[in-house]
Amino acid sequence: MKADNKSDCTIKFTRKALIYLSKHAPLTQPEAIKAYIATMKTSDSHKKNLCTSYNQYCKFYRIEWNKPKYEQEAKNIALAPKEKLLMIIAEAGKQLGIRLQMSMETGLRPVELCRLKVKDIDLNHKTVNPTTAKGGNPRTIPFSAELMAKLEERMRTKNLNPNDNLFGYMTSDQYGCAYRKVRDRLGKKLNDPTIKTIRLYDFRHYFCTKKLYDLNNPYTVMVLMGHKKLQTTQRYMHLLNYADEEYTVAGATTATEATKLIEAGFQYATTIEGVQLFRKRK
Repeated sequence: MKADNKSDCTIKFTRKALIYLSKHAPLTQPEAIKAYIATMKTSDSHKKNLCTSYNQYCKFYRIEWNKPKYEQEAKNIALAPKEKLLMIIAEAGKQLGIRLQMSMETGLRPVELCRLKVKDIDLNHKTVNPTTAKGGNPRTIPFSAELMAKLEERMRTKNLNPNDNLFGYMTSDQYGCAYRKVRDRLGKKLNDPTIKTIRLYDFRHYFCTKKLYDLNNPYTVMVLMGHKKLQTTQRYMHLLNYADEEYTVAGATTATEATKLIEAGFQYATTIEGVQLFRKRK
């Protein structure tokens, strides 16, 4: 699989799937494997993934079998509350907190974030140019001045060079493991079991929803997310009904002031007593 350029995550899942299946049926008997998968009390999408993993085994050992067809069920994406994401970032501490803040502000996939190099960060324009995973298109994503200051401090204190890894050699699996430890610790501390249901990917989901709300342009958000298809981005549209409705409001009396607000992400709302009012979600 490695020689076929399969990702480490795919190889890891395949290994775990084959070990699991081997405990319930002989891998050399495809009909027994099919029968066990068919009786499993799990989702069709999980069954589909198990069949794909077993198919790798059959290809390698040249075992003939008729791969059953399981289709992934349509399921809406859930939205984690913004305040709880921020609480997890605060709990994480300085080093992990920077990673999580970047996940939240840029929507990078964990694997994309972990393989960032210093040269991928443009401090002058406050943007990141990640190597897009899953065959997506290249993209440039802006981030806040606050995050820029933290990244700049990290580069300086760690004495990082342009070709150095921005976050060391932490893999996406290690990133996920470190995140879950902090998340579960916070959930236990606050006696809030809902915190333990928040996944690392929910930081990416938050980013997508916020951009859809702010930009009102699914195509632009598709580019920022690195999605290959607009339909993937549109799966987030239903979350706009549950978006945080708190705003920062600013006024403008001149074209110059209005232009600066629009460049800062504010949207025009109304005009009262000659003052143009703009708003931006917090």
